[in-house]
Formats: sequence, structure tokens, C-alpha cells
Amino acid sequence: MTTDSSLKRGLAVLRLFAEHPPHDPRGHTAAEVAALLGRERSQVSRVLRSLETARFLRRDPASLRYAVAWELYARAQQVTEARLRRDGRTALEGVAADTGECSYLGVLRGASSVTILEAMPPALSSFVSWVGRGYPAYCSDAGQALLFDADRPEIEAVFARTAFVRHGPNTPADLEDFLARLDAARRRGYTVVDQEAEPGLYSLAAPVRDFRGEIVAAVQVVGPRHRLEPATTSCAESVVRWSAWLTAALRSADPDSDPGPGSGD
Repeated sequence: MTTDSSLKRGLAVLRLFAEHPPHDPRGHTAAEVAALLGRERSQVSRVLRSLETARFLRRDPASLRYAVAWELYARAQQVTEARLRRDGRTALEGVAADTGECSYLGVLRGASSVTILEAMPPALSSFVSWVGRGYPAYCSDAGQALLFDADRPEIEAVFARTAFVRHGPNTPADLEDFLARLDAARRRGYTVVDQEAEPGLYSLAAPVRDFRGEIVAAVQVVGPRHRLEPATTSCAESVVRWSAWLTAALRSADPDSDPGPGSGD
């Protein structure tokens, strides 16, 4: 068994644990992993032991089941955060180039969305930076996109202590109003926030998922309504395309991801 094939088998096992969470909280048995991979149990057992030795997996001594070690989650999270910032910059620059408008990468912090990256076309470079600033998620540019996968109880928990204060002419009036808009955004595949955060402001956003398939950020394009609303279709195409590219970059095992969608055309 060559080093290359060993590495591929190890990565296949780790990917299986991410894509097929075990029903038993103690983890998967070697037989379960072999069945899911369609491989011989003896071969899979050797890979599992190697991953345990390398501390990627841990083995429960009573049930002999394997689970992902917390150290791996921590390392993966660190890598994800680093790549989110590195590749997020590329995605935002792509959106800004496509649309000629300011683009942002937002994350959820409690009941607020917080901007962690931004890109501005040269003509708009005098705009005030939003990096590090938060805004109520119920009416922010990224709020709906960041809650795409959340169910009603989770959303209720997020806004449990939130008063739906009016910030613009179209701010959601209450939780039910927000949920209705979120449902429409899910069907659409992206969010449209039309004068919810402030008068005259228009934005579109799409979620970004990590290696676990969980939403970790949202790509946004933001600008004055009189410019963006007529260009909704093209702006939406850019936001959706670049958020999908960033999702693929976060899931890639290759540290040198492609420079962007359509770059090889």
C-alpha cells in the first residue's frame, strides 16, 4: 500500500465521519465504516487504527467504536476560519468586479450579523468601512442568509431578547414577518433586503457553508436601491455564484483553490 493510497483511504474515512454522523454517540464500528465505504473490514480497520494513532480519531474502549477526536475539529475550524478570510477576499473582489458595488462577508454573532471582510470598487473606495461592525440580524443585509438552515425554535432562540425596532420603511415588524421573508428567500435561493436596514438601502446575500455543510458566513452586495434594484437579477447571479465558489473552497482538500468561477474560460 503506497503512501498516496494510504492518505486517500484515510481522507475517505474522515470524510465519511463528516458526511455520515454515527447514530451511536460513541461513534462508528469498523464494520459500519467498511459497509458505508464498500471496503473490506480488515483494510478499514488498519486505516482506523492509523487515524487513531495520529489522533484524528478516538476509540471508545468499551464499545470499540471510533469517533472524530476533538483535536481534529479544532484544527479543522482553525483552517476553515483562515480560508474563509483568504478565499473570502477573492469572492468579494469577484462580486465587486461583477456588480460595481460594495461587497461584504458577514457572520452571525448572537442576534447580530457582523462584517468581517469587505471589497469596494475603486469608484466607491471612499465609503466608510463596516468591518467589525454589527447590525441586528432581523433587518441586516446578511441576517436572513445566515439563518437559512435554522428552524423556527432556533430562530426564536436567536431573537428571544430582541425588539424588532424599525430601522427603515420595510423593517420586519415582528418574528412572523421575518420568518415569512426568510421562507421566500429560501425558495428564491438568495435574500433581498429592500430598505429594511435603512431608507434607500438595497442588498442581496447568499449563504456560505463549511466542510460540515453548516452555514458560517454570507456573501453580500450592498448599495443604493436606485442602482441595485434594477440590477437584481445580475447581482443575484454574482452573489450566488461566488458564495457557491467560496463554499467549494472551504470544502476543498487542496490548499491552492482555483482563483474563481469561470476563471479558466
